Amino acid sequence: MPLLPPGHPLFAGLLRALPAGVIALAITRTLPRGAWWWKAAALGVLNIGLLTALLFVSAERLPGGVAATLAAAQPLIVALLAVAVLHERPSAWRLAWGVTGVVGVSLVVLGPSAALDFTGIVAGLGSAASMAFGLTLTKRWGRPAEVGATAFAAWQLTAGGLFLLPVTLLVEGPPPAIDPTAALGYLWLGLVGGLIAYVLWFRGLGTLPVSSVAVLVLLSPLVAAVLGAVLLGQTLGPIQLVGFGLALAAIVAGQLPEPTTDRTPE
Repeated sequence: MPLLPPGHPLFAGLLRALPAGVIALAITRTLPRGAWWWKAAALGVLNIGLLTALLFVSAERLPGGVAATLAAAQPLIVALLAVAVLHERPSAWRLAWGVTGVVGVSLVVLGPSAALDFTGIVAGLGSAASMAFGLTLTKRWGRPAEVGATAFAAWQLTAGGLFLLPVTLLVEGPPPAIDPTAALGYLWLGLVGGLIAYVLWFRGLGTLPVSSVAVLVLLSPLVAAVLGAVLLGQTLGPIQLVGFGLALAAIVAGQLPEPTTDRTPE
């Protein structure tokens, strides 16, 4: 983001999470109770804190296209976790469209000069696994009946921000100087990219199947490609257009019910 000081992505992630969580806590005045203290902490680390840290490592060591392709593996991981954690029936439909989504995104964003780095690949897959596991556990545990999406997001943003605080200090050292332009960028990142985005995210997760939510991660590289074409004049070649279509098909298919093979008795 051009408004933010370069070289401090973890600090940006910290300010995206912790202030938004504290503000939401102040608004809702709702704290976890009982087992929800450790559940909220675990979800906050998986969905926000650990995810952000691993994304930082992946983005630093890999080209953007490679990192986006690894992130697109999340629906595949969710499909597998749904069987192990949610005890859902194995779905060839979800796995097939998950593979299609990964192939589509890779055709859109991967270039012929894409470089690979073992640590970056492990971090990229780890970030996808962290969010997939967080989404699956969020669906398994649900949220307390008396707790709304804003309070639920507040718990996780705060937990994720507290996880990032020591990690950011250890990795990046003291925070950068914040001028008015950077302050505006951090404000946007915290309120829109943090508080509002996660409230809507957890509200949607409460009403949609976890596999339908997970496949929406494919939208991120596709939107980036569209913005690059519209704002930067970048062109999409035939292979990229095919990949774009495959990724969109995977997103749409992820929102549809799985076809049944029941036959009507004669």
